[in-house]
Amino acid sequence: MMSAWKLWKQMFDAWESTTADFMEQVLRSPAVLEPGGAWLTGMMKLKTASDKMAAGWWGALGLPTKRDQERTLHLINQLHSRILDLEERLEGAERP
Repeated sequence: MMSAWKLWKQMFDAWESTTADFMEQVLRSPAVLEPGGAWLTGMMKLKTASDKMAAGWWGALGLPTKRDQERTLHLINQLHSRILDLEERLEGAERP
């Protein structure tokens, strides 16, 4: 006799397999992909415009924009690396 768990597991596996095959067909369909791609393109354009507007707003207030902050962080990281290199050279030069 089959346990309730095994019966349930078999039914779930059959449902999951059928559902996965169906969803794969649906999600590969041009009827889903084309509108989804168009929506994603529109959202990316909206985000780009929003980012430009925010940068302009912050810049107009005299505050650093995201790009300014990223550039500054990059320069700080470069300086930190150079300092570490110089410290290593000094330690090497101090050793007999």
